[in-house]
Amino acid sequence: MGATEKVVGGAAEVREAVAGVVRSDAALLEEDLAEFLSSLTAPAAVSAQSVYEAALRRSLYQPVADAVGSKVGQEALPPTAGAPGGNRAPLRPSMVYWAYRNYRGFPDEIGDGGAEADLALVRRAAVSVRVMLKAFVAIDDIQDGSDVRYGEPALHVTHGVPLALNTGSWLIAAVLRHADDPAVVDSLVRAVESGFTGQAVDLSTHTAETRAELTAASIDERVAYWESLAALKTGTLFRMPLDSALAGLRVVEDEQDILDVAMRQLGLASQLFNDLTDFVPEFGGGRIHEDYDGLSNRVFLELLDPESPALAGEQLKAYVLGHPKLESALLELAAEAVRLKRDAKESVYRVCRSDRSAAYFDLTIERKGHLIDRLHETLQQRSGT
Repeated sequence: MGATEKVVGGAAEVREAVAGVVRSDAALLEEDLAEFLSSLTAPAAVSAQSVYEAALRRSLYQPVADAVGSKVGQEALPPTAGAPGGNRAPLRPSMVYWAYRNYRGFPDEIGDGGAEADLALVRRAAVSVRVMLKAFVAIDDIQDGSDVRYGEPALHVTHGVPLALNTGSWLIAAVLRHADDPAVVDSLVRAVESGFTGQAVDLSTHTAETRAELTAASIDERVAYWESLAALKTGTLFRMPLDSALAGLRVVEDEQDILDVAMRQLGLASQLFNDLTDFVPEFGGGRIHEDYDGLSNRVFLELLDPESPALAGEQLKAYVLGHPKLESALLELAAEAVRLKRDAKESVYRVCRSDRSAAYFDLTIERKGHLIDRLHETLQQRSGT
């Protein structure tokens, strides 16, 4: 029986056993992250009690500590007494460690001292990825004008735009230095390039020229535009952890290609979820019906009429919320997100070396995956289907 059948069959005992490894790996990442942050914010070369040191702490070290210590991402594994990580903050599994377990094995397969060089590489890559995501968030919040991130004030709100921009940029440089391995560094550089390319395309949707072109375009052209944008922005956030690990572990190209496609699908599913929550109070909370200045939301692109003039702001909001096909579009797109997630998981199962590896992947990815399913179920109930 292959990994796919075993996971679909619901081997609860396997998941329970693997959960301990997931938690242990996640706890190790948190320890490494704390050590890395300490190395960034307390360099021994800075003399104590000087004006220079005080200025540096205010303008760099404190913003860096706030950026790296933020709550970016969903809480995955709650604190559990006696388990790895103990009663500390919730632990977040990493796709970097999934790659290590899949391609190098679980503790009982490689022993505590096995694959030491690879584990050291993976530990550095995992920290680099986590901090790179924090850097992206600091810059992205400035560009999008987002004042709140997961319930916390955005970095540019607490420290100002200049310091937040400088902090995000500085962290990218620190990450590339920390990653060390040339293949991992190259992977991260490509992720930075993709992320900023996607951000440029996203920002373009706020311009009159791109808005007019999108309004006049066919639905197929609009969807293609959205998919390219989502693959660069959100897809990069899913691909970056895995790509860096696969590069460092020298995984064969064929399997890298399979996983790259799977992560692209997960990125599209995640972006669909994000776009849809703007219309579902149960998931969007107090931030629904926002961001009507751009046309990067898939729902907008589905409902635009090429015969209508380009709309923005309150006009676009009224048009979309009053559209007769809004509810059916939401339900269809939610179903698409579920399909994309399912197809991505099936692809990953194809390269899983064991049922334990498949269970590890599920425990890692379902942090957001279960929300995608719940959103679809909520819209089905709302529509009476």
